[in-house]
Amino acid sequence: MKKPFSQACENNKRPILDVISKHFENSELILEIGSGSAQHSLYFAEKLKQLYWQTSDQEENLEGINLQLNEYRKYNLGRPFSLDVTQNKWEIEHCDGVFSANTTHIMTWSMVEKMFEGVGHVLLPKKEFCLYGPFKFNGEYSADSNKAFDEMLHERNPNSGLRNFEDLQKLAESQGLSFVKKYDLPANNNILVWQQTKDS
Repeated sequence: MKKPFSQACENNKRPILDVISKHFENSELILEIGSGSAQHSLYFAEKLKQLYWQTSDQEENLEGINLQLNEYRKYNLGRPFSLDVTQNKWEIEHCDGVFSANTTHIMTWSMVEKMFEGVGHVLLPKKEFCLYGPFKFNGEYSADSNKAFDEMLHERNPNSGLRNFEDLQKLAESQGLSFVKKYDLPANNNILVWQQTKDS
């Protein structure tokens, strides 16, 4: 098996780092949901040496992630564990940061709901969830390219597609997550940041 590779990950890893480094600067353990090609994982762990970056993904993607992690020689990057967000209990019980990139538009809506529920359970008080990807705001696309991408996703799977920020915000609020900030990033993507306000 070849190591997985995403050109988009190469393009966006630096802008993402510029944002998450601010929000995770006082964190020790970050859970990444959907590590994918693990290019983000490697880059962020290398640059954010003060924290431990824990990878996770669905079972079928773990082999590729492990191939990527074989070349990493430091001790702040965790081998991936299998994570199905619809599980009632996740393998990790608590963390002081959660990151996920380009997941909500691939998941079904019921999976998105379960992911936010899971984040609400594992994220410690006053710690933050950073979610990267393309989103809609007030039902509107931020660019024609996002609209075309959304149409492609719907053709492939009618239950997937770009999510409305307002719908995600309702899920966040139900888990005690308070909205912090929206960042506009290249290629019509955003990072949405929420902070856990309820006690664990």
